[in-house]
Amino acid sequence: MSDMVYDLIVIGAGPGGYVAAIRASQLGMKVCVVEKSDTLGGVCLNEGCIPSKALLDSSEHFAQARDKFSQHGVIIDPPRLDLARMQGRKADVVKKLTDGVVFLFKKNNIERLQATARIGTVDGELRTVHLSGGAAGEATVKGRRLLLATGSRAAEIPTIPFDGEFVVDARGALSFDKVPEHLVVIGAGYIGLELGSVWRRLGSKVTVVEMLAKPLPATDGQVADTLVRSLKKQGMTFHLDTKVVSVAKLNDKISLNLEGPGGPVAIDCDRVLVAAGRVPNSDIPGVLEAGIKVDGHGRVTVDENYMTSVPGIYAIGDLVAGPMLAHKASEEGVVCVERMNDEKSVVDYEFIPGVVYTWPEAAGVGKTEEQLKNEAVPYAVGRFSFMANGRAKCLDETEGFVKVLAHPETGRVLGVHIIGPRASDMIAEAVTAMTYGATAEDIAMTFHAHPTLSEALKEAALDVGKRAIHS
Repeated sequence: MSDMVYDLIVIGAGPGGYVAAIRASQLGMKVCVVEKSDTLGGVCLNEGCIPSKALLDSSEHFAQARDKFSQHGVIIDPPRLDLARMQGRKADVVKKLTDGVVFLFKKNNIERLQATARIGTVDGELRTVHLSGGAAGEATVKGRRLLLATGSRAAEIPTIPFDGEFVVDARGALSFDKVPEHLVVIGAGYIGLELGSVWRRLGSKVTVVEMLAKPLPATDGQVADTLVRSLKKQGMTFHLDTKVVSVAKLNDKISLNLEGPGGPVAIDCDRVLVAAGRVPNSDIPGVLEAGIKVDGHGRVTVDENYMTSVPGIYAIGDLVAGPMLAHKASEEGVVCVERMNDEKSVVDYEFIPGVVYTWPEAAGVGKTEEQLKNEAVPYAVGRFSFMANGRAKCLDETEGFVKVLAHPETGRVLGVHIIGPRASDMIAEAVTAMTYGATAEDIAMTFHAHPTLSEALKEAALDVGKRAIHS
């Protein structure tokens, strides 16, 4: 192995690293990927995006069977939860997808090295990476370029340290072997609300504590407010503008003392999920010795080509500035290696969609009303409620709306925000439209099959000019 020279060595096999490796191989590069875990796919496939969505879908089926099937004329005995089987299905979904990445590596002749990587010295034009532990054992590999794609980890609150049992991160909250009687979620972001939704549907009392006055600060305010109202109707309790003052463990219970607008609040629970954000895994062995610059937030500094302060070493995904999203990391991986190949690829950062996979789902792309107001950008608003959408009526999922923000003179779409059924899928049309500079009129004049949920986007686009038909 010490004699091998690669065109590209990728450290990290998450959605940024493995996608970059595949694209590099397609471009004719000889590639190896160093990953310390025994599975590929990173946090996203193993303990984040995929397992959380598997449990979200399973728990939604359970809630539908319990609460809504009778409205469709489907009468069943009260459903019983088999949590072990549900967790087994989640694990099977994860395994199939991680095995799929293994297949893609073989298909694209990418060498996989299971080991912990340490960035070594520069040997002429070659970058050295030392390997230790794992299946690869002690070894050294050299490459013409090195790409850092090690992702991020859950941020830990010093006063509420993780113990892996009673106080957990998202990975722990995805693996409970019984439904918590009372789950406290600290942090009302995407992860906290999604996992809180899972356990609320399955029977937990769920309390969300958020230090900000509003959850999801990057989300359109009207969408965020509507989502919170919906989650409250589902039984979740919110303490906003509230901080955790102290935490104490007594036997099998956790006691939290909170301080909020109404004064002190005491809560007893049996599990705490800390979902207070994520921090970059930039503490890669050898990073500082190699001279790679890291800012005060732990992010690796890169240029427009994703090159770090050290020539020939690159970084993408959660390691660099921008939203910590799997699809953002994947696009950066593709663009990074294409730029190594002298292609002029770019990532359209202003059109990165964000999705909250609660039910109803919330999704958005582009500017929010709050941002447009702060930037003094003129805009017109078109809205359409799912209450007036035929497909939503048939699904009995009429909660929510679509909002289109467009420039009043040019008509160009500035933002689209959706809360409602399958918002995660619907937002793709808006991303495509905005990427190609579409106007609200362009969306309004485009055929949308009937009856579909996507007709709500067409009607909202029509409403920008106050021409909506069904409202």
